[in-house]
Amino acid sequence: MASSDVSLKQTVFPAEWDARVNLAAAYRLTALFGWDDLVFTHISARVPGPEHHFLINPYGMMFDEITASSLVKVDLDGRKVSDSPYEINPAGFTIHSAVHAARDDALCVMHTHSINGVAVSAQEAGLLPLSQQSLGVLASLGYHDYEGIALNEGEKSRLVRDLGANTNLMLRNHGLLTVGATPADAFVAMYFFEAACMIQVRAQAGGSALLPIAPPILDGIRQQIAAVTRGMGAGALVWPGLLRRLDRRNPGYAE
Repeated sequence: MASSDVSLKQTVFPAEWDARVNLAAAYRLTALFGWDDLVFTHISARVPGPEHHFLINPYGMMFDEITASSLVKVDLDGRKVSDSPYEINPAGFTIHSAVHAARDDALCVMHTHSINGVAVSAQEAGLLPLSQQSLGVLASLGYHDYEGIALNEGEKSRLVRDLGANTNLMLRNHGLLTVGATPADAFVAMYFFEAACMIQVRAQAGGSALLPIAPPILDGIRQQIAAVTRGMGAGALVWPGLLRRLDRRNPGYAE
């Protein structure tokens, strides 16, 4: 039996196991929603503790087969600190280590290459205020210009600068990135980012003049989101239901 097939539940602290289970669920949900790109994107989660270790996908494993035990734990220098037969995506390490080192509040970082996300990232105007789904994204959105595949250590500081204190980052000609305090928060932020991009692409394809939402409405959107989620935040509100859906469609992530 490969070490990736052995459950780590009895060998890690409960807080790390919880992070592993929720991160594995986020990977499988990403596949379920059709946002994966073979093995070439990544989601990471900080392991509780002072070391700034984080969990990321085993490179070569499809998102819909990732488990809590198969996730690879690394430090901020990219060294594996848990036993795994898998390596990690070097571009993924560049992106995720940069954010985890700079943003203590960004305990989960999610990056996708979805078709709709990349399409909008290639548009000069970026994300437009065309839908209710776009407003929460626009309220906390940065842009990062494409520099090639993210293998250059020097890009880290520019990624961090362009993300700033935002939840969402559009990587030009590349894809989407979200951060959150939990995998639930980062995933649900990505849901709305992806939905906003899909709506924009379809609205543009319709061929009619577009009707943007007036700027004053955007100004109050944070308060409206807090009200409609009853102060819980969208992640906490919908994550239990997403896990139930995953349990029906693709169980086994918590192994």
